[in-house]
Amino acid sequence: MLNPVLYHLTSGWWRNVCLTLLITIMTLTVATQAGSQDVKKDSPPADALLARKPWTGDFDEMAQRRQIRVLVVYSKTFFFLDRGRQRGITHDLLKEFEKFVNKKLKTKTLKVQVVFVPVHRDELLPGLVEGIGDLAVANLTITPQRREQVDFSNPMLSGVKELLVSGPAAPAVSKIDDLAGKEIHVRKSSSYYESLMRLNESFKKSGKSPMELVPADEAFEDEDLLEMVNAGLIPMIVMDRHKAQFWTQIFDKIQVQSDIAVRTGGEIAWAFRKNSPQLKAVVNDFVKGHKKGTLIGNMMLKRYLKSTKYVKNSLSKPELEKFEAMVRLFQKYAATYDFDYLMMAAQAYQESGLDQSRKSHVGAVGVMQVLPTTAADRNVNISEIEKLENNIHAGTKYMRFIVDRYYKDEPMDDIDKMLFAFASYNAGPAKVRRLRKQTAKMGLDPNVWFHNVEVAAAKVIGRETVQYVSNIYKYYIAYRMITEQEERKLKLMKE
Repeated sequence: MLNPVLYHLTSGWWRNVCLTLLITIMTLTVATQAGSQDVKKDSPPADALLARKPWTGDFDEMAQRRQIRVLVVYSKTFFFLDRGRQRGITHDLLKEFEKFVNKKLKTKTLKVQVVFVPVHRDELLPGLVEGIGDLAVANLTITPQRREQVDFSNPMLSGVKELLVSGPAAPAVSKIDDLAGKEIHVRKSSSYYESLMRLNESFKKSGKSPMELVPADEAFEDEDLLEMVNAGLIPMIVMDRHKAQFWTQIFDKIQVQSDIAVRTGGEIAWAFRKNSPQLKAVVNDFVKGHKKGTLIGNMMLKRYLKSTKYVKNSLSKPELEKFEAMVRLFQKYAATYDFDYLMMAAQAYQESGLDQSRKSHVGAVGVMQVLPTTAADRNVNISEIEKLENNIHAGTKYMRFIVDRYYKDEPMDDIDKMLFAFASYNAGPAKVRRLRKQTAKMGLDPNVWFHNVEVAAAKVIGRETVQYVSNIYKYYIAYRMITEQEERKLKLMKE
């Protein structure tokens, strides 16, 4: 079945609606009906893959857990996937934060990790309060209403303006009073909504007609709504100036109304639960060296909000076609061997960055970094692994062999069976068996990877396998959650 996103790229206004969705290349086939059917039937929902239950605590406890969960939104500017790789201002800043935290704690083999938890905008602050995440980093403007729910760091960005952005379907508007009685689409969870509601109160007091504020679905980011404005599907939205000015380089039918601001002097910051003084101190210490105006902060902004190169590279037709073909192979062989294909894609990204030309110093080949001896083994028996399809086939078949031979009847849940299989793929089944015995001697659970066998692994064989398994798991969580969000978003766009 042809991916409906690719199909609609050939038709009218839908080409505009889908344009920057292509930046999220991993979801090109993720959101298709065929792709959804290939996901292993008993795969748990993405939110169940996280730390298993809500948790609240301050920085000292996060350090003990070796995990800081960050609620992010899937945005083509701040957090997105480019051929399976996580990118964006938010991603890059949080990787710097991860380094900062580990340097501060002087960690060695077992490091504290930032775990990205993609959610919708209206889930950010409730998710913090309920303990689904520890930080919310999503270009959040500080507002009085939000301060009632959560605390904020010192500003990452100050002097922010919320400007009107209009398109071909918009009526003539030259000053802010012209907005009276006009239709504007806006997410209710956004600071824009608070600003527009305040403006409506002003209109009512002066006898003017209030604006018609049409609720936008929380699945849509600013850039998605901007695509619709550009395509003439909706007339106007409000958007932060720094984002709107960037996207004028991509969309040629939008107009940023610099003289029509519904908020000025806004401050953007990171959010966290109230009564978290330790986390607040650590974050504010980080912000000092990474906000706008610092060397690193300015580099991040320049990388993503000045140059359009990363957007245009992501839209390269040959690269898109090549990547889509690769995803279809993951779907094919994951279905054959009863895996979730996103899990296999996450493993391949960790192995090779999805680069079939990759060859390791020990002779491992291709996307799945398969050794020729492994491919030739009678339990795999796949030849010509220098070819992409055979490489994915061999790696996936070998994973099935590992699970069935070593973990099928073990008293583990399905997630841990996969984690142990990944560890075995990386370090070898015999070594993992010895690690499980060592774990039991340490008084830990030999049937649970995280915080148990990984502790023995770090002690006995070092960081590589620990990081390998952790990275795959994190990539998989992101892929799954983003997949679910994009499926919803595409469904809404087609309705």
